[in-house]
Amino acid sequence: MKKNSIRSKWYIYLTGALLAIQAAVFLIFRGNSYPQIHDNLDLFMAHYEMLKKWKLWFAHGVDAPILHGVSRDLFGSEFNLYNLFYIILPGFWAYIAGYFAKIAVGIISFVLLSKDVLGEKYEEYKPLVIVIAVAFSMIPVFPTYGIAFTSVPLIVLLLRKLYRAQTIKESLPLYLGVFLYPLLSYFSYHGFFILGYMTIAVIILWIRDKRFPLSTFISVVVLSLGYIVFEYRLFGAMLFNNNTVTIRTTMDHGDLTFGQAMATAFSEFVNASFHSEDSHTYVILGVVLVAIVIINTLYIKKGQAKKILTDPINLVMLFIIFNVLIFGLYQYAPFRHLFETLLPPLTGFEFARTAFFNPFLWYVELLLVCIRMYDSSKKYLRPAANIIVTLAILVVMFVPQVYNDFYYTCYNQAYKIIKQKDTSTVNYNEFYSTRLFDKILTDIKYEGEWSAAYGMHPAVLNYNGIASLDGYLGFYSQDYKEKWTEVIAPALEGSPSLKSYFDGWGARVSLYSGSDENTYAPLRNLELNDTRLVVNIEQLKGLDCKYIFSRIEFSNSDELGMSLIGVYTDDSSPYTIYVYNTGI
Repeated sequence: MKKNSIRSKWYIYLTGALLAIQAAVFLIFRGNSYPQIHDNLDLFMAHYEMLKKWKLWFAHGVDAPILHGVSRDLFGSEFNLYNLFYIILPGFWAYIAGYFAKIAVGIISFVLLSKDVLGEKYEEYKPLVIVIAVAFSMIPVFPTYGIAFTSVPLIVLLLRKLYRAQTIKESLPLYLGVFLYPLLSYFSYHGFFILGYMTIAVIILWIRDKRFPLSTFISVVVLSLGYIVFEYRLFGAMLFNNNTVTIRTTMDHGDLTFGQAMATAFSEFVNASFHSEDSHTYVILGVVLVAIVIINTLYIKKGQAKKILTDPINLVMLFIIFNVLIFGLYQYAPFRHLFETLLPPLTGFEFARTAFFNPFLWYVELLLVCIRMYDSSKKYLRPAANIIVTLAILVVMFVPQVYNDFYYTCYNQAYKIIKQKDTSTVNYNEFYSTRLFDKILTDIKYEGEWSAAYGMHPAVLNYNGIASLDGYLGFYSQDYKEKWTEVIAPALEGSPSLKSYFDGWGARVSLYSGSDENTYAPLRNLELNDTRLVVNIEQLKGLDCKYIFSRIEFSNSDELGMSLIGVYTDDSSPYTIYVYNTGI
């Protein structure tokens, strides 16, 4: 009896064990965990800590201490679940709370939607649903907007229920849910496209049902209002700041040929992109494609070719293909310019983010295929389906991918134990080195003077409450980009790749090397061959820069008229920080 009970609940033990292992790893190592730094610790985490230290989360009409002062409205809204963690919790614990909230939201959303779709058959397919739901919830996507990724099933569920609702009493709580959904989502990543898909759904349902789908149309309006209310800062910056030309207008979004754009779309189909790596490549992709070939071949053999057009597995695949085609075509200039001409306020907007819906769709495909295997008369297909979903969840956990914080924490900690030495990368605590910077700021009696970083990400300064002329921000004035270009012009003359990088994008505002070296790589031991600070010092002083916090000692500080006012270390940090006064 006990053995049968264990066997019948295998999916609970499997998913429970994997979730417990993740929780144990992060609770044991805490700030010594190894989250991804690129486009993560060097970006939003630092911004959010900056907002907290300068008491700007709820402020209005003020500038944030970054890039010589930019509107606080360019940063995250205070009305978002993920951001709320950073308002109420210390930095690392906010990060972990967001990590596990993404998992909880993903499991709940996927399971509830599955129950709604499967109805009475849910119990039969429950093992598949639970394992796939947990796998989907753990996908290593962009952490700051992980909840936005895993909450997609929830908005689908609400819209399905509204479409079937018969009374106002039934509808009102659902409309409230739609209105509140932006607390979990993010307009620029998912909201814009959800509204677009909903608008298309209104048209399709109107044609199919021969009656206007009023509930779906109202949902478009309600969800739009929700995004406007909860992301009011974003909409204000986008729509009511027309006099300010931003770097979005001059960013190089790629100019691929049509063939190259299609190749990019195919690559996205197979591998998924940086922010939305969903682990589908290793198991799900092959299983789904083989299933599609088999299913459609059988339809043709049975003379039921029309069913190919209505089979849910095929329809979801068409949706996936549509999303990756937009992803590729966005980098084809004629296609992108068409959008920008039709919608000028969205110039520079990333229409390629349609691909951000594919993580959910791939796991829907996996569920649909495995349900088909459960329903088969061939008895061996049921255990085969169980093996497939087990492999899929193990891939999510244990295959190294960009944002797989669990894997990299385990890897780096195991490396340290086995090799008895540190890895080249740094952990959360080491990256920000708050103890070291507390010591520095106390010693120099720091009082909010404008500063810059060298040899590290400016995010380190932002996180530690230092007002920075440099920083990482994808939306700021073109005027400031041009001012900073004058500051770093001498360095860019000897750094062709960095010049191309900054001119074509400009989101990473930093002091660059004059010899094309990466001066902000988050390495434990930063070894630069060129120890000069190649900069237009007068332009830098013109931006009120008083301090430069550097990981290297400049060989030309006297030539620039700067004075070294202190060299600082701390046992908790891998950094040696040289603090220079520019002389203003």
